[in-house]
Amino acid sequence: MSESETREVVLVIDDTAENLALISEVLRGEFKVKVAPGGARGLQLAQASTPPDLILLDIMMPEMDGYEVLRQLRTDPRTRDIPVIFLTAMSSVEEERRGLELGAVDYITKPISPPLVQSRVRNHLQLKAARDFLKYKSEFLEREVQRRTREVTMIQEVTIRALASLAETRDNDTGNHILRTQHYVKLLAQKLARHPRFAAFLTEGTIDLLFKSAPLHDIGKIGIPDRILLKAGKLTPDEFEIMKMHTTLGGNAIANAELAIGEEIGFLRYAKEIAYSHQEWWDGSGYPKGLKGEEIPISARLMAVADVYDALINKRVYKRAISHEEAVQVIREGRGTHFDPDVVDAFLGCADGIREIANRYKESSQVLVRQAERMITDLGGEEIEM
Repeated sequence: MSESETREVVLVIDDTAENLALISEVLRGEFKVKVAPGGARGLQLAQASTPPDLILLDIMMPEMDGYEVLRQLRTDPRTRDIPVIFLTAMSSVEEERRGLELGAVDYITKPISPPLVQSRVRNHLQLKAARDFLKYKSEFLEREVQRRTREVTMIQEVTIRALASLAETRDNDTGNHILRTQHYVKLLAQKLARHPRFAAFLTEGTIDLLFKSAPLHDIGKIGIPDRILLKAGKLTPDEFEIMKMHTTLGGNAIANAELAIGEEIGFLRYAKEIAYSHQEWWDGSGYPKGLKGEEIPISARLMAVADVYDALINKRVYKRAISHEEAVQVIREGRGTHFDPDVVDAFLGCADGIREIANRYKESSQVLVRQAERMITDLGGEEIEM
């Protein structure tokens, strides 16, 4: 690349040929100079595919004065960041104020002083280079943050999906239980987002975290023996006590993960709440802690409805499946005893959407494992630093 191609380009817009010749002579030793004998031509050159790095602009020109040229430069995305120095024979403070308010970066008064013109142009080009560097660095950092955030989010989702799939594959009859309940919870949360009791909590960000957290609600079932988890008949009282431990096992596992990280992370916090408390009943007769009413985290109240509905409509080793309509009636009858009344009302208000989700996700639980494997493969084997 030749030296002339690497030099900064200065566009001079002036209707006087003598001024164009003089300024060109002053600047051409250090810069590449383009000239325009009027405002309209100057705009054409400024808006070309290769715009100038700086513009020297005369104010008093016929047809289109410098103020109008500057106004059009500043409204065009292609030229709004080009520094403009006014050339003027006027010395009025008001005229100078007007130009600076329009976006000029400096004034040079005619008749010009060659050393002053060279110095002003050089200084403003250096300032522009610094601004451009900071702008491009900021844009690069923003893109990098967005890329890393996408990677972290994907890792979170893959990890949750893989862990939840491990729990679900212990019980093949549950099918896509974790996917269905995940979407039930999201739909219920969206339905309640404007409710006075829930609006402050159910923000868009929280709903997203609940959606990510929900698949871990039964992670504790990994610790339940197969002779109990897969038992075809009714559990004995002792066996049921062991089954009830899945809430504590799951919640403790997530709590220990938080301790290992050393700080609270949103989706783990809600996952922990859901794992511990999704079997709590509104009237206090649930487990593991017998929480009652508002003591139960909202996240767990949503999952309680989602989990029971899905268990009802799907066949298990110990029970037959019932219809959507029958399951809706069971949820309705649990209003105020098993479930938060307002959550039940939200469920009844979006029952058709709940049924659509149930119909959408009917695949075998093994599909979830394959989905997690595909998501890992989609990372392309790229090493990701955490």
